[in-house]
Amino acid sequence: MVREGFARAGRLLAGLVLASLVSGAADRPAPFDAAHWRAIFARPDHTPTPPDNPATPEKIALGAKLFDDTRLSGDGMTACSTCHQADLSFSDGIDRHVGHDGQALDRRTPPLWNLAWGLSFFWDGRAPSLEAQAMAPIENEREMAGNLRTALQVLASDPQMPKEFSAAFPEDPAVTQDNLAKALAAFQRTLVSPETRFDRWVKGDDNALEPDELAGFSLFVGKAGCVACHQGWRFTDEALHDIGLPGTDKGRGPVLGVPAADHAFKTPSLRERVWSAPYMHDGSLTTFEDVVDHYADRIVKRPTLSADLPKQIELSATERAQLVAFLNTLSGDDPPRPARLPAKAMTWGASVDAVVASTISQKDRRFSPGAILMKAGEALRILNDDTRVHNVRVDGPAKSFISDAQNPGDTVNIGFDQPGQYDVICGIHPDMRLSVTVSTARAR
Repeated sequence: MVREGFARAGRLLAGLVLASLVSGAADRPAPFDAAHWRAIFARPDHTPTPPDNPATPEKIALGAKLFDDTRLSGDGMTACSTCHQADLSFSDGIDRHVGHDGQALDRRTPPLWNLAWGLSFFWDGRAPSLEAQAMAPIENEREMAGNLRTALQVLASDPQMPKEFSAAFPEDPAVTQDNLAKALAAFQRTLVSPETRFDRWVKGDDNALEPDELAGFSLFVGKAGCVACHQGWRFTDEALHDIGLPGTDKGRGPVLGVPAADHAFKTPSLRERVWSAPYMHDGSLTTFEDVVDHYADRIVKRPTLSADLPKQIELSATERAQLVAFLNTLSGDDPPRPARLPAKAMTWGASVDAVVASTISQKDRRFSPGAILMKAGEALRILNDDTRVHNVRVDGPAKSFISDAQNPGDTVNIGFDQPGQYDVICGIHPDMRLSVTVSTARAR
């Protein structure tokens, strides 16, 4: 019933938008009705779950663990999280990931936010449920190149995993493919994007958006016609459209065996997309500016082109900038990190009871402060409070240390037991430098 209501509302909204675009009223834009659009874009008050896979804390915890488990892959080195990285909106930051054959995959790694409300999955919509979607990459020869039967045997041989499966599925306490799929899907349904400034505006805060951002939203639901496909609080109609991108990928057409659906791909959600560039199914558009320019100037005309696209959009440079400004309000100021994937704390050379002399910030690609004086035996905490992935490297007297990737929210605790001068840099951004002077500890 929920899905049928969602589909009816989407069709009604698309019809209203198209009617306004093709009628004479398109020449006389209606006044922006804030109350109407606030109702259309209001967030739901709960996350749906299917009757045959209700969410439980144990099931979600198991799914989160399996999402990061490389034993599901053929080489034992690839997990779901290898491509779906939390700090990149559960995508991977590149146009197309390199497959096991050394060649780029056919399509972009899609983000995973808000899939609990999805009606079909993958760019071409071939999976009818999250449970079905979760299994496909595991045995795809170019993606995880695994074997489900083998992977399940390996998991079952781990003394801990049967216990966790039993806790998650007390009525069917076994390491099975069905339970594996349900656990992964249950975890993915917890990935709900957090509220942004746009949501605060929807709730009635007139000061949440800047004038240019609000003007961009007015264009989005009006003249530009974006709302014909990017509907509702997730900004997707769950439909598949040919939006006129060049290329030979037929998308939905071969799945259905219907040539009229060639080149059609799912409307992506616009939530948290700042962190998931590049864009489109092939990763061919690098920025929001490129996306706006595509719809305004670069659509490839062909018979399969979606009827939901406006016939022509005339946008000035100012209007394009306003649209981009609005799109940015659908993402947070920092990459959201789900509670199920807590921040890591990496420690080197520091005892549990070591006194933390200072906490160093990495905000805006800079160590702050840039120099610190501490005593031997004390520890230094380095916090990634930036929007970027960092790395910590230490060079000094008899000390050399390189941390793992330090995602936003992660900390690195480093103990200094010898006096001397130490240089700390970020291995990913070498212009980030911190000078640490360690003096001899006072005798007690």
